[in-house]
Amino acid sequence: MDIALTYRDEIPVAARHLPDWLLSHGIAAITTDEAAKLIGVPKGQVRQRMAAVRARGRMVSPSRGLWVPVPPDRMEWGAPEPAAYLDALMAHLGTGYYVGWLSAAALHGASHQAPQVVQVAADRHVADRAVGRSRLHFLTRGSVGLIPTARVASPSGMLTASTPGATMLDVAEDIGEAGGVDNAATVIAELAWENAGYLADVLTAAPAHSNAAVRRVGWFLDEVAGESGLEPLERLAAGTAANPSLLSPYDGRTSDVSARWMINVNRKVEPDL
Repeated sequence: MDIALTYRDEIPVAARHLPDWLLSHGIAAITTDEAAKLIGVPKGQVRQRMAAVRARGRMVSPSRGLWVPVPPDRMEWGAPEPAAYLDALMAHLGTGYYVGWLSAAALHGASHQAPQVVQVAADRHVADRAVGRSRLHFLTRGSVGLIPTARVASPSGMLTASTPGATMLDVAEDIGEAGGVDNAATVIAELAWENAGYLADVLTAAPAHSNAAVRRVGWFLDEVAGESGLEPLERLAAGTAANPSLLSPYDGRTSDVSARWMINVNRKVEPDL
């Protein structure tokens, strides 16, 4: 959208009024080029004109060349909720993304999850950053385009997030990002209970994940969540790897092996359910 063309009868806008103007028009973020057109100055002067607005806490820049207005009720936090600007940020950076792991689990109803960091998969390296009090943690995922995603509503905007089944597999794949084995078990059980039809979703997302992730999800669903009807997942868990996968990637092998799930149960699991 060419903002200057769309709103040509309303510009230029005084820099000090720009945050309220953007919010009143439902615009979550603008580039430096767009800001220059809106406030009627050369591109090279935008940063200087924005300095006072930023100092008042009404504008934040999550990436060089991108400007995000801060609503009055979020000034104490220093930025809007990430959902308000994440689409714009990732488009500005030119990378595909999805919100995943514990952040996606919370969006899909895993009630124990209140992550302090927004976990985002990106198809190339993106540096972690703090935007106001929010922290964004980016994980490089070459398979971003292969992971099933959905547009999910949050109170402050729409996000692209991994589907419940894909979230289960990411959590099982990256136990460290999930807060450990116990928390992974909790998340996967809650996702199953809160999302009907998750099994087909897991099967769809499985090719982009390891045998270990598939097997862990199966074991958690069976042993922790108490789910039934898991035979399609059981057949997939047999996979091509002859050796059982480790339930915990941080512990050594034991003699306790689940033949059904090809999992070496090398750790006692104590979910918070």
